[in-house]
Amino acid sequence: MLAAADGAGTGKDAADAWSATCRRAGRLAPYLVLPLALLLWLLSLRSVDLDAMNDLGLLQVLPPLYWIAVVLLTVGFWLALRDRRVRTGWLTAYLLGLIAMIHATPSLLYPSLRYAWAWKHIAVLDAMIRNDGPVPHAGGFDIYNQWPGFFVLNGLFLRVTGMESALGYAAWAPAATNALLLAPLLLLYRTFSTERRLVWGALWIYYCCAWVGQDYFAPQAFAFLLFLTVLVLVAGQLPNGGTGPGGTRPSLAPARTAPSRGRLPAILLLEAAIVVSHQLTPLMLLCALTALALPRRNRRAVLPALAGLLVLNGVWYATVARPFLSENLSDFVAGLTAPESNILSGLVGLGAAAPGQVVVAWVDRGLSATVVLLALAAVWRRPWVRRTALPLLAVAPMPLLAANSYGGEMVFRVYLFALPACAFLIAALLRPGRLPGLRSLTSMAVALALLGGLFFGYYSKEDMNYFTPGEVTAARRMIALAPPGAVIVSVTGNLPGGAAEYDLHPRIQLSEESRETQQLLLADPLAGLTRAADSTEAGTPAYLLLNRAQAAECYLTGVLPADTVARLGTAVDGAPRFTVVYRNDDAVVYRFVPNAA
Repeated sequence: MLAAADGAGTGKDAADAWSATCRRAGRLAPYLVLPLALLLWLLSLRSVDLDAMNDLGLLQVLPPLYWIAVVLLTVGFWLALRDRRVRTGWLTAYLLGLIAMIHATPSLLYPSLRYAWAWKHIAVLDAMIRNDGPVPHAGGFDIYNQWPGFFVLNGLFLRVTGMESALGYAAWAPAATNALLLAPLLLLYRTFSTERRLVWGALWIYYCCAWVGQDYFAPQAFAFLLFLTVLVLVAGQLPNGGTGPGGTRPSLAPARTAPSRGRLPAILLLEAAIVVSHQLTPLMLLCALTALALPRRNRRAVLPALAGLLVLNGVWYATVARPFLSENLSDFVAGLTAPESNILSGLVGLGAAAPGQVVVAWVDRGLSATVVLLALAAVWRRPWVRRTALPLLAVAPMPLLAANSYGGEMVFRVYLFALPACAFLIAALLRPGRLPGLRSLTSMAVALALLGGLFFGYYSKEDMNYFTPGEVTAARRMIALAPPGAVIVSVTGNLPGGAAEYDLHPRIQLSEESRETQQLLLADPLAGLTRAADSTEAGTPAYLLLNRAQAAECYLTGVLPADTVARLGTAVDGAPRFTVVYRNDDAVVYRFVPNAA
């Protein structure tokens, strides 16, 4: 009997020791997982073959070690979120780690700036610096003369720092933009709740769902940051938006006092910066402030900011932006009369896309629909959120979806501006209840699923967004060789630096020519090219640039048949009046005179 008792005691001691070890490991896990995940991430980038990208971009070339690091980081964050002993500094580090894994990966892998529109914005900045202000003969880039705030700020930064070009830091704009967004998002969420799990969970969910990609070197990214900052200043003055679960208030922010007059000058300054920097963001802010002003209790705080925005926007439209509005007013009116066309403009046209891109498009739609459905479920299942401003902010961008297509991108911009509120609503839905362990596992699984959807949307087009050093060199050589007035011709606009000196060189983009010209291009590439260039002045030289990324865009998006670039290159090789002035493995530049006798 004594031996049995000793055996039972030994077994109990072993179980207690094992339990203590598990608890100790659980306490240490949040501190160990973060550096391990970051180390595995950096190690995984050593074995990426960028030349192997195809339908799914980086998704098909990132090694398993990368995905292990992403999963580890997610698990570590949710463990840290559950443990109140883990300080918020560690949660911040986890979020910055997530931002780095998503947005710094291309910057570390690519030898040059990513994405053609980022290169175009570099060209706009360089042209404004060269002209010391508005750019004459800007053509299709004239819109930037009428909303120059972002470029003026960058020009001042270059002048103060002595840097010659923004290329030195533009490649890191996605990572930097998302890191800067962390502060206004945190402050915005804290105006609605002081509960740590809710606030930081909402932040994680936001970054798991922000797949639209409007974070590169662009006025939209800058204006969106200011938009969130204005919302923080306005929402911080609103009366308490509701009560917590069970009618209690411990999880919500304290009741607000009377609106602070000291905030209004800061709000007006930020609104002015938005108005002079971007066309769409002031309208999104107008919708958000109008929605916040609907409840009577909010109007004392919101109406001054709303009135200031209306005045600033009206003055800008009546002065600097007047040429753009006069030229496009008929299109705006036509858009108002066709809301169904505006809504569907960004959701059609998959028939000619690459097979992988069709899958990606449906994943993107699924992720967006999931975000909306989870936010709606939160409004239904968490009654306290209905008494906050969150549902108003989530639906505020919707009127613009029916008002204008914004070149087929309005549906994506509406998602972008609704996401901050939707992310908080989703976090409220997943908030731990009576079964914190089970709810935490569910929350972690949902976060991983959302994050997987983000990677499809964010990384799947990298075969066309990535530019090789050979492509960059070819574009630079073309601009250096082309005399002022020479025409730059390309199949699509997907070339690095092709917009450089756009005030000196007219552009012809074959994918934007008339339907008849495109049909001729497909039937007879040389004849189609000749017809597109017929409008140039007699004797004016033209330079045709064909590169790998243009071919990738045709294949991935179906804007033109996948073999268009190759067939055009074959047609002009050896053709009369076409001279190769530069060639490498990824690009070729031809010189020709379209209207020569």
